[in-house]
This record gives sequence, C-alpha cells and structure tokens, in this order.
Amino acid sequence: MPGSRLTQQERRHIAAGLAGGLSYADIAKRLDRSTSTITREVMRNGGPIEYRADRAHHATGLRARRGRRSGTCVPPATTSTAASATATYGRDAGAVRDYDKRLTQVLVDLGLTRMAAGVLVCLYTTDSGSVTAADLVQRLRVSPASISKAVGYLEGQALIRRERDAGQRRDRYVIDEGVWYRSMLVSARLTAVLAETARDGAGLLGTETPAGDRLRNMGELLEHVGRDLLRSVEHWRHASFARQPPRTGDDSLTGVGPAAHGVSSVPDIARPPLLPAVVTPAGRP
Repeated sequence: MPGSRLTQQERRHIAAGLAGGLSYADIAKRLDRSTSTITREVMRNGGPIEYRADRAHHATGLRARRGRRSGTCVPPATTSTAASATATYGRDAGAVRDYDKRLTQVLVDLGLTRMAAGVLVCLYTTDSGSVTAADLVQRLRVSPASISKAVGYLEGQALIRRERDAGQRRDRYVIDEGVWYRSMLVSARLTAVLAETARDGAGLLGTETPAGDRLRNMGELLEHVGRDLLRSVEHWRHASFARQPPRTGDDSLTGVGPAAHGVSSVPDIARPPLLPAVVTPAGRP
C-alpha cells in the first residue's frame, strides 16, 4: 500500500482520526503510511479543521485529471528540437517526464500556482533556457491566456525575464539565472529587521518573562542560522567566480557577482539575515 494513492476509505479514516484528536503520525501509523503523506493530504484539502474525506477524494481526482491535461511539461521528445537534444544527450524521455512532474509539485508545495510552476519547469529543463509563449502553449497544453497570466506573475517576481526575438514580433521568456542569489540577499535584509524587532520585543516584555524569552530565542535563531546562510551564499559566489574564465572589468560580466544579479552590494555579514523565501509569492512569508 505505501507509495500508492490514498483510497476513499483511507481518507475517511483520516477524517475520523482528526475528529478524534489523533496526530498525523498516529493516523499514518494506523494506515501504514508515511507521516508526510498524511500531512500533505490534510493541508491540501482544507487543513485539520476543514478536512472532509469525500470532498478531498473528489478534489484529488479533479487535480489528477487536470494534471494529465495541463500544467505539466510534455515529454521533451514531443518536439523536434527537444527530441534532438534528448537523442544527443542520451536522455530517457520517460524519466524526464517524471522529473518534470516531480519538480512541478515541489514548486507548487512551495507556494506557486501549478501553471506558474509548469512554466518554470519548462524553462529549467530546456537546454536553451528560453521559450516563446507558443512553445509554452504547446508544451503545457493550455490556452495562451493561461500562459500570459503565469508569465506575468513570474516576471513580477523577477523569476523570469522577457526578451524580444531579433527581427521578429514575438517575445521570448528567459530564466533569470541570478534569482536564487538575489532572493537570499534580499531575504537577508528583510530578516535583519525581523530579528531586530524580535530583540526589541524581548527587551520590552522582559527577557525573564515567558513572552520575552520566546522573542529572544526567535531573534537568536534567526541571527545564528542567517549568518551561516549568508556565509554559504558568499562562499558559493566566490567559488563560482573562481571557476569562470578570467575577465576584465565589472563582475557583472562574469555572471556571478552581485552586479550580475541586480544586487548593488552584499549585505554586511554582521547583520542578521533571513532564511530565503525563494519562490514563495510576494506577501506570503
């Protein structure tokens, strides 16, 4: 049973367990499932308070049917260019298709809509790193309007950028290679404020009180983990720079320095940085 889809009867057991106050781990043990499977099932279908077995089963069926029709990249071998790349690199088209689905679901779990996640996956798994709207319509098997909405959101989040094909009237969408680097630096600045605010609250409420101690711990955790994160990001930047061919001038030419990724300067490592938000939509921590 583990690894297969949840049945309607299992979902009813989950609903009964939640009503009886059981933890996800207890429910998982009774059903011989992993705790993560039960957690995802409940959180995707209203949470522990709103979860209803029959409604969850119906919604899962609808999502599965939609996933087969749209929102997931068509296997690369379905287009001549991609088929050539598959043959050249000796890729297994079926394995690539499965990976597309897996990566799409991870991005959805992180907060992206399925369509926006599908667009990103197409870009990341295309060797050129660029596609047109027509390419996306073909690969995701959805309407141009759906693609327009998804790419508009991704552009707003600076996850992709738009370029105009030379001598043509069509746009091409390109992966923004520096987005992950920039995301962590921006998050570092935001967390400096959060950690400082937590420390201010601890001082106001009194560090010897339960509330004050809680805020103090929060600030210390953000500062400690954030310092390690920023050091790792900077280590990656210097290591990546060292792997590039020697060039002259601004490090924006290397594709690895702050200027290359739209960052004017690196935050002072003494400032307590934030854990990266990565692809979580704006306004959602």
